[in-house]
Amino acid sequence: MASTSDIRNGLCLNYNGDIYSIVEFLHVKPGKGNAFVRTKLKSLTTGKVVENTFPAGHKIDDVRVERRKFQYLYNDENGYNFMDIETYDQVSLNGAMLDRPDFLKEGSEIEILFHAEKNVPLTAEMPAHIILEITYTEPGVRGDTATNVTKPATVETGAEVKVPIFINQGDKIKIDTRTGSYLERVKS
Repeated sequence: MASTSDIRNGLCLNYNGDIYSIVEFLHVKPGKGNAFVRTKLKSLTTGKVVENTFPAGHKIDDVRVERRKFQYLYNDENGYNFMDIETYDQVSLNGAMLDRPDFLKEGSEIEILFHAEKNVPLTAEMPAHIILEITYTEPGVRGDTATNVTKPATVETGAEVKVPIFINQGDKIKIDTRTGSYLERVKS
C-alpha cells in the first residue's frame, strides 16, 4: 500500500477494479480546507483517461509492473507476436493493446508492461519515433512551396503518412509514433 505522497508519473495502481497508470498529477494546498492530489489516470486495459482527486494521505493500492524489451516478429489471426530479447519467450498481443500497430516493422523493438505478480501483459509502448521507407507517393508539383504543402505517402508497413512535397519514393523518414506525423527525412 502506498499513499498520495508516493504518487508520481508512471505509477500503476488498482482503481475501481482496473489497473491505471498515472499520466499527470498535481499536489494542491488550498487556502481553506485540506490538501489533495489531482490526477489523470490512464487505464492500461482500455486506454481511457479519467481524472480523479485523492485527499492528502489517502491510501492507494499500487501495482508492481515490469518493463521488458520485445522484438516484433509477425502478425497472424491470434494477434501481434513478439519475442522477449533476453529469454526468447514469445507472447501474442491483440491490436487493442498497441497504440499504433500500423507502424510495426519486423524486427522493431517495443516495451511491454507486465503485471509483476501475475506475469500478464498489460500494455505495449511503441518507441517515440520509428524510421521507415516510403514505398509509394505521388511526385511533388514544382513551385507549390508557398505554404507547408503535404501529400499522402505509403510507408513499408502499409501505413499512410502526410509528408512534405519534396519527399520521394525510396526516401527514409522518421515518424512520430504517438501522433503518426512526419518528423524529418533520414539520410541513408
